[in-house]
Amino acid sequence: MGEEDGFARGGSIVIADMDKQAEDMCRRLIEKMAERQGVTENPKAEQPMEWVGRMGNSQACAGAAVNSESIYA
Repeated sequence: MGEEDGFARGGSIVIADMDKQAEDMCRRLIEKMAERQGVTENPKAEQPMEWVGRMGNSQACAGAAVNSESIYA
């Protein structure tokens, strides 16, 4: 096992940690955005297609924000 192997293993740990942080950030943003837009269980039961659209919008916006902050920064 050479020095390169150790670096690769350490690098994959760093990437996995960054991925976990990005997923957590995205999940929190989705929850906040959905709450602000009133995307709750009530509209989900009453108007499921509207709920899906709003939730999809929250997910897309959160994903774009996380990518902008953590990947493209």
